[in-house]
Amino acid sequence: MAYIQLEPLNEGFLSRVSDLLLCRWTCRHCCQKCYESSCCQSSEDEVEILGPFPAQTPPWLMASRSSDKDGDSVHTASDVPLTPRTNSPDRRCSSSDTSKSTYSLTRRISSLESRRPSSPLIDIKPIEFGVLSAKKEPIQPSVLRRTYTPDDYFRKFEPRLYSLDSNSDDVDFLTDEEILSKYQLGMLHFSTQYDLLHNHLTVRVIEARDLPPPISQDGSRQDMAHSNPYVKICLLPDQKNSKQTGVKRKTQKPVFEERYTFEIPFLEAQRRTLLLTVVDFDKFSRHCVIGKVSVPLCEVDLVKGGHWWKALIPSSQNEVELGELLLSLNYLPSAGRLNVDVIRAKQLLQTDVSQGSDPFVKIQLVHGLKLVKTKKTSFLRGTIDPFYNESFSFKVPQEELENASLVFTVFGHNMKSSNDFIGRIVIGQYSSGPSESNHWRRMLNTHRTAVEQWHSLRSRAECDRVSPASLEVT
Repeated sequence: MAYIQLEPLNEGFLSRVSDLLLCRWTCRHCCQKCYESSCCQSSEDEVEILGPFPAQTPPWLMASRSSDKDGDSVHTASDVPLTPRTNSPDRRCSSSDTSKSTYSLTRRISSLESRRPSSPLIDIKPIEFGVLSAKKEPIQPSVLRRTYTPDDYFRKFEPRLYSLDSNSDDVDFLTDEEILSKYQLGMLHFSTQYDLLHNHLTVRVIEARDLPPPISQDGSRQDMAHSNPYVKICLLPDQKNSKQTGVKRKTQKPVFEERYTFEIPFLEAQRRTLLLTVVDFDKFSRHCVIGKVSVPLCEVDLVKGGHWWKALIPSSQNEVELGELLLSLNYLPSAGRLNVDVIRAKQLLQTDVSQGSDPFVKIQLVHGLKLVKTKKTSFLRGTIDPFYNESFSFKVPQEELENASLVFTVFGHNMKSSNDFIGRIVIGQYSSGPSESNHWRRMLNTHRTAVEQWHSLRSRAECDRVSPASLEVT
């Protein structure tokens, strides 16, 4: 449906605004220049409507039309042009022309609205979203056609997984009597209490009973009827700062009555797990782990304290660690000197039943596969945590440094027979492990600076297997 193009109003600013509004829906060519009204010329040609009609006549036009009918010369704020006000005759003439233009524009808009087409009624059906298919499927799941009997259901279970004879280490749901009858490793009596005044945890190892007979790993054990038990105490996950009781000779019912304190905050203690490991001492072979007891400290009242009898369970660690050694290395290229500091050791393997150990460290310089120099520290009596703080210096030219190896061997001093071997490490060209190789590289990269590092001791057989330098020393 089309309408007659209107005659543009060129009287003043209001005529331009009128042309702007009418051009929005009467002329298709003035989208770019409708403010200038360059294309809105007087013509009787019909034009196509490009946009929707306004819903109603603008209020400012209705106000102007009513004011014109009443003969009132007062104009609203919207009809006042944006030019400065003056009292000249030209202004009064312009105001009269503006009123006439507004009235003419209002009459034309009213006539157009009377001929405005009615909006068609559209019947919209609800839209169903989903996969288009000829056949609709039911929403509810269909009923299973096959029925299962209880025999078919329980046939899927494996009874061995739920048997108490399983090799699983999960014993959380077993009582102490069931654990004792299953493993037959004995029981341990101990107590714990936290001191809020001094901020330390006290662990008391009281006694053990019904320990099993000893087991010899290599057949070198002489007494197969009695054990030489002792207990190692630590707070997991920290296994380095552990404590150790004395060894009780030839007994399956040892009485320890020893107390140990751990300097630890109360909140941190509640996050730890107390681990008690019962070990069988053997002078001529590796010490054997009898069993262990672990107690999460969050499950007990540390302030009130208490004591318990707990059944021992098997440990995945069959052999006891040999201990750790703290060393410092420093090389001076100008002097061609390799300086070694033996600082301390901790938790060394006990070699004497009655008084612990009398440990000392032997340091041997190996160039290639040839033993060059041997030095050793003094021995300290009756301890497994010795402090040495002794320094040694070896003359090693810089061109020979890459072929040098240092063999550190910890012995227990024995005046009646040969010294008791505890552990060994090799640092240098033929290192005994990744930790030792890392220490040597750090020393080579930082000349004139001492480099400290802890090392876990290894057995003689392990060092001989991976390091040719270990085979050249005794």
